Amino acid sequence: MNDLTKRFLNYLTVEKGLSENTMRAYKNDLNKFYSFLEESGTDISRITKNDLTSHLNRLRDRGSQTPTIARNISSLRGLCRFMLSEGMISEDPMENFSTPKGWKHLPGVLRVDEVVSLIEKPRGGKFSLRDKALLELLYSSGLRASEIIGLKVKDINFEAGFIIVMGKGSRERVVPMNERAMRSLKKYMTELRPRLHRRKTVQNFFLAKAGRPLTRQRLWQLIKSYSSELSLK
Repeated sequence: MNDLTKRFLNYLTVEKGLSENTMRAYKNDLNKFYSFLEESGTDISRITKNDLTSHLNRLRDRGSQTPTIARNISSLRGLCRFMLSEGMISEDPMENFSTPKGWKHLPGVLRVDEVVSLIEKPRGGKFSLRDKALLELLYSSGLRASEIIGLKVKDINFEAGFIIVMGKGSRERVVPMNERAMRSLKKYMTELRPRLHRRKTVQNFFLAKAGRPLTRQRLWQLIKSYSSELSLK
């Protein structure tokens, strides 16, 4: 393990409190990236978006599945932000980084313009900040409804730009988030959630009236309601 990896993983352990399994996954991801840089003769202090895209394309070509690619993106995003904070790079190559074309497909049959309209629909209502954050998360992450309503405050890392999701068998997976979605989540977290959080024992991120956790049924009611207003099927 090189010195940069040691310092980065120590930072994640001490400052972010990530689990041993997540740390092991990060270490594995970074080792693959270092191997790619070594083979291409690229110094890590000079990495670009093209280098990152080439590395991810290679992982995909070698059979890595979507969840693995997503975790690699999260690992690289965290590393780049750490390097920027340490003064090792002057610009973050992962800033505004988009998944390579052809990789990502929106759920369902909505066109891109329809998804944008749906996400922008919540405006002015009491729960509009929450609903916008919900829709942003739903259409940018690919999370299941049950995973979204089960999110806890501690599962969202705003600084590093990822969410930790507990899947079947209590297995953790890291889901990277784009900046737009993270902005919506943070706005809801700082401006609306404190007013809803009346039950201090409830740690769910998305709350309903009286501070109760948002239910799966209510989530689908919201989606159906906004879709109907836009005449989306």
